[in-house]
Amino acid sequence: MSLISFLKDAGQKLLHAGPARQNAEAQQPQPSPVDIEAKERAMEQALLDYMRSQNLPVENLIVAFDSAAATVTVSGSAPDQVTREKIVLCCGNVQGVAHVNDQIQVATGAADESKWYEVKNGDTLSKIAREFYGDANRYSAIFEANKPMLSDPDKIYPGQMLRIPAQH
Repeated sequence: MSLISFLKDAGQKLLHAGPARQNAEAQQPQPSPVDIEAKERAMEQALLDYMRSQNLPVENLIVAFDSAAATVTVSGSAPDQVTREKIVLCCGNVQGVAHVNDQIQVATGAADESKWYEVKNGDTLSKIAREFYGDANRYSAIFEANKPMLSDPDKIYPGQMLRIPAQH
């Protein structure tokens, strides 16, 4: 259980504002508390939908988004440590999210926690594997650990947070 930082302006864009809406928002200097609450509820639902699209179990999860702090608090239970970490990544690798307050309980088993790594400009999974495992050919372990959020080992971006599983 911890607070994990992410790059707020990088990641999956879950809420889309069209040009008409962007212009209306630019003309309205202060959104009302009702507007803010509606956007926060929309982000919470979008995060749950995103996790479902990644085939992660969300039945026992509670997601709360605080737009002022750019923080997602996720609580409930996950079936295992790997799923817990993937849920945190789904919440954090989203535009507009700077922190994830991980309050998830793991239902079964005590697996080693993964390390977290923020992708930097020029990184590849092979380069990251060499850094963590001493072997560039172990990039597939990192790729597999971040599926289904990663669909291609060559499609990582600066600011993205990745799970680096413990060496076995």
